[in-house]
Parts: sequence; structure tokens; C-alpha cells
Amino acid sequence: MVKNIDVFTPIIDEPEIMGEIAAANVTNDVFALNVPEISGMLVFLGIKKNTPMYVAEGILVGIRNFIENKIDSKVLGGHTIYSGWPLIGGEASGFVNKDKIIKKNYVEDGDTLILTKPVGNQAIMAAYRLQKNNPDLLKAFSKEEIDKSIDLAVEYMTMPLQSVVKAIHTYEDVSFVHSMTDVSGFGLSGHLKEMLQNSKLSAEIKKVPIFKLAKEVAYEFGHKFDECEMPETAGGMLLSVDHEYAEEFSERLDNEFHVSNWTVGSIDNKDDPQRVRVSKNVEHVEITEI
Repeated sequence: MVKNIDVFTPIIDEPEIMGEIAAANVTNDVFALNVPEISGMLVFLGIKKNTPMYVAEGILVGIRNFIENKIDSKVLGGHTIYSGWPLIGGEASGFVNKDKIIKKNYVEDGDTLILTKPVGNQAIMAAYRLQKNNPDLLKAFSKEEIDKSIDLAVEYMTMPLQSVVKAIHTYEDVSFVHSMTDVSGFGLSGHLKEMLQNSKLSAEIKKVPIFKLAKEVAYEFGHKFDECEMPETAGGMLLSVDHEYAEEFSERLDNEFHVSNWTVGSIDNKDDPQRVRVSKNVEHVEITEI
């Protein structure tokens, strides 16, 4: 049995969307251990006493929609408290044969790094907040383009990582995936560094899929874009894959499971142990649709 508990504060005002993002956040860590099914979720909700009922109900509707309709699981119950800060999350669990668990702390020289969602949703959601509270700070940007990037970021954040796991389970031997993690609070570079933590190897990031305007907004408001250290919410799966299997696996993800994915770099021994380098010629690929 694999369990995960995750609670965080809202990043968007629409209750149902926030519920879906929270459910994705809770379940992603379970999927990241190669668990193919979520057996159920217990919801945790902390709300102020004066929170309108439609907000609380909307969050719960969003969680249920994600759990039941997107990953075919069940909300089994939960707990609600009064809190000075809104808190949303819960506990999710699932089962997997222990021989098929994929952790995040093993890599081999020459591995190919594959990522399944664009990065930059922190910057895009900062623009979402600024549009509401300080729109004058966004005068240099097109509102139409910002709105499109916000919609796309939301679509990706509410997308489960389950299909990645189902693709892996179509192989009898899953050992070609050496390491796997979802990209969240430590950003792409930080989670890649976690993969290196027990090795004497290093890594290079050569390509980064980004949401349109993420780079410009990040530069404008001081996010760590160039270092690939921007935190993500409900980000993609990062996999370190045997280079001999990488191309075929990438095509299977795309063609059979409709999972967008990008080869973002590789594992090597060209630098200090456990060091992540962002290539001087890193390619930023703007993503404008699923």
C-alpha cells in the first residue's frame, strides 16, 4: 500500500477548479511511485467560519469530479475544520506489487530524461492573481494571451498522471524506468537533483517546455526561470529512462495514451556529483495547447 497526505492553500478563486487541482496534487505523489489505481481518497478541508457555503461545496464537487470522472476512483470520506487559513487536500492510497515500485533516487549514466507537462505554472498563476489585484503591473502583456496561458495551465494542473503509469504497466519488465517523480515545489531542477542524491552522476537540462508568457512574466517578477527552480503545482512526471528504451516509450506515451512528453535532458558524469546543469544553449519550447 502506498499512501500520500497533502494539504495546501488555494491558488485560484474558482472553487471547483481548486478542488480538482487539490485532488491532482494529492494523487500525483501516489502515481509517482508507479501505482496504477487510486483505491480511494479522504478529503481534508479547512475553512473560515464565514466562508460561503457555495465555496466549500464547490471545492468538494471539484475533488469528487477529479476522483470519480478523471481517475475512476472514489471519495471515501473526510474531515472538515474551521481554520484561519483555507486548507485543501487529503489522503490518497493505492496498491502496487513491491517489485514494480519506482522510486526517485536511482539513475544510470546515459539515461534520457522525459517530462510530461510544461513548466512555468507558478509564473502564470502569479499573472492570474495580478490581473485581479494589480492589473497595472501587467500593462506590458496582452490580456488575451495571459488568459489563454492561464486556461492552459489550469488544464494541465487538473490533468492526472495516471496515464503515464498505465503506459509503464503495459511493459512486463518496468526496470527500464530507473527513477520517477512528479515535479512540484522544488521545480524541475530541484526534483532532478533529488534523482541524483544517491549517485556520483550529474545531469544536464537541454530542453524545457514552457507555458507561453511564463518566461516573460518570470523575468518581470523575479522567478527563478533560468535556473529551472520555479515551483510547480500539480506538475508533470519526470522520468529517468534507459536511453535504449526512451524513444519507443515516448512514442507509446504519445500515440497510445495521448500523453504529451518532451525529452528534456540526460544523465551523465561530466560534472560534480549530483550537480544539475542547465545548458547554455537550452531550448525553450512554448506550449500553447494540450
